[in-house]
Amino acid sequence: MSFLFRRNNTYSPDKDIPDLAGKVILVTGGNNGLGKETIKQLAKHNPAKIYMGARSKAKASAAIAELKDQVPSANINHLEIDLASFSSIKRAAATFLAENECLHILVNNAGIFGTAPGLTEDGYEVQFGTNYIGPALFTELLLPILEKTASIAETDVRIVNISSEIYTLAPKGGLLLSQDKTPLREISSLARYGQSKLANIYFTKSYAKRYPAIKSVALHPGLVRTNIGGEMKGFSITSLVFGLLNKVSSVDVATGALNQLWASTFQSEKVKSGAYYIPFFKESSRRDITGDEKRMEELWEWTQKEFREHGL
Repeated sequence: MSFLFRRNNTYSPDKDIPDLAGKVILVTGGNNGLGKETIKQLAKHNPAKIYMGARSKAKASAAIAELKDQVPSANINHLEIDLASFSSIKRAAATFLAENECLHILVNNAGIFGTAPGLTEDGYEVQFGTNYIGPALFTELLLPILEKTASIAETDVRIVNISSEIYTLAPKGGLLLSQDKTPLREISSLARYGQSKLANIYFTKSYAKRYPAIKSVALHPGLVRTNIGGEMKGFSITSLVFGLLNKVSSVDVATGALNQLWASTFQSEKVKSGAYYIPFFKESSRRDITGDEKRMEELWEWTQKEFREHGL
């Protein structure tokens, strides 16, 4: 299956992540799984500050305490954010902007997977709303500080969006924009997830095209042993398939975080803006729906219209 790992790699975070002195970094979904591992590895390399985006203050505080035990010099701050809520996203962005003059690395890592049909607080299909619309709005609200940081001579600014090879399971035609304010009960949970991950790729390409001073990258971390599929109880066939794959083909969290650590920090000339990377550090070159410029532009216009209608 295409979303399995190629297990050979030569990348080591300890030796290949450069000195991050002066860098301000923000990682959503940072209190567990890939986000937590990403923060841990980045914190070892002397950034000025790392923000851990997370919904729960208690869980974030526990995760930060654990990380500071491992990396005592780490300056990690909790940023409360729920990506299924526009009001929460606006508060989080306002808090960050009030506290900072720059932002060098934004890792849109948080997401949900395999949930039952439902809607976000603002009325979007819950996986599409949480995995795509929420991060898109958050990035949009942080765009001024990203552009300001990028305007400083020789400053490298990156947006890293976590997608998935499960985008290949999106509904036929890719995106169901006219139906994305419904629970989409008529399609599978995997198809709903795949649609959200395809949107992440389109979003990345749109940002790379419109904001060339900022490096925008999408990637698939691989099949990783995290708790992201914890919501899948009750989806017996899907749960069984992913349970079996996890047993025979998944990798640990430290390995799963490598692609996003690489995309966030590796030599700028080696990381291509607008690209979609699969493990390990390989640009996907397949000619499929991810290259559909028309659908990409339709998503951009639809998203901007939604933001305008919400007064954003």
